[in-house]
Amino acid sequence: MESIRAITPPPGPKSTKLHSKAVIIGSGPAGHTAAIYLARANLEPVLFEGLLANDLSPGGQLTTTTDVENYPGFPKGIMGPEMMDNFRQQSLKFGTQIITETISKVDLSSRPFRYWREGRDGPEDEPETADTLIIATGASAKRLHLPGEDIYWQSGISACAVCDGAVPIFRKKPLVVIGGGDSAAEEATSSLDLTKYGSHVYVLVRRDELRASAIMAKRLKNNPKILGLQTIIWNTVATEAVGNGDLLSGVKIKNIKTGEEKILPANGLFYAIGHVPATSLVRNQLKCDEDGYIVTVPGTTQTSVKGIFAAGDVQDKRYRQAITSAGSGCMAALEAERLLAEEEEGVNLE
Repeated sequence: MESIRAITPPPGPKSTKLHSKAVIIGSGPAGHTAAIYLARANLEPVLFEGLLANDLSPGGQLTTTTDVENYPGFPKGIMGPEMMDNFRQQSLKFGTQIITETISKVDLSSRPFRYWREGRDGPEDEPETADTLIIATGASAKRLHLPGEDIYWQSGISACAVCDGAVPIFRKKPLVVIGGGDSAAEEATSSLDLTKYGSHVYVLVRRDELRASAIMAKRLKNNPKILGLQTIIWNTVATEAVGNGDLLSGVKIKNIKTGEEKILPANGLFYAIGHVPATSLVRNQLKCDEDGYIVTVPGTTQTSVKGIFAAGDVQDKRYRQAITSAGSGCMAALEAERLLAEEEEGVNLE
């Protein structure tokens, strides 16, 4: 009887799935700053910059901004897209692997953490893995989608008075803020923002009272710095942004009680109706606050899961500035590097 020989199948192709010490999800100032620090530490970070994730191009909100004048090191200012291209080039220079794909699913239940790219997240798809993850997916300003908004976005319409209030087209010009909550009160009253630069600030409030907290409402109504410089228009909504095709010149408004409509002359329109953090990817696996922002340990970027760090607007609901995002990206990188080093030392000692 002929013996039966065991047949060993030839080796199959090696898996092309990545395993990384550090993966960064997001490509704004936080993500790229983290990448630069990790790459310089020879940790070979992988950064997923997303492909129209959150309806934004790689680079995040700054890619939709014109002049950036408040980022240190650019005394003449710099265009937002150019700044983000500089960030990207610096990440690449030090060895970051940048992948223009979107992460659609993560499993943070154990380490190494597992993640899937968009279009590769079916039951038959093998996940990729990372020892640490930095979530830097940002937040998007809520928009009203008024007629004319797309025409005058960044040509008179903005969602950040702190960022854009000092832009020359707004100086000594009438400005409009939409919103009745704390965001609107902050936009209208900050001495660094609109009342410092605009000739007059109109605040449109849909109701006959402010939704802002008592202290912010008081500041908006009674701040001596802005008395005479601002007007609250109650029971009023904006219905259209108007202009000459290049720059905004006015906002069409409507009193919702009387139905009266008119055009309010204005060279700037600021949305102050809040932001939406891009946390749908992790909201059910990381501790988030009531507004969806990732909660971090005070003074750090560490989240509720060891090895997961959050940086930038995804965890910062107060400042939301490029410089603060970059700073938290640096923190996240240093904390990830420290964790990996401590764990490696622990392994070597055994």
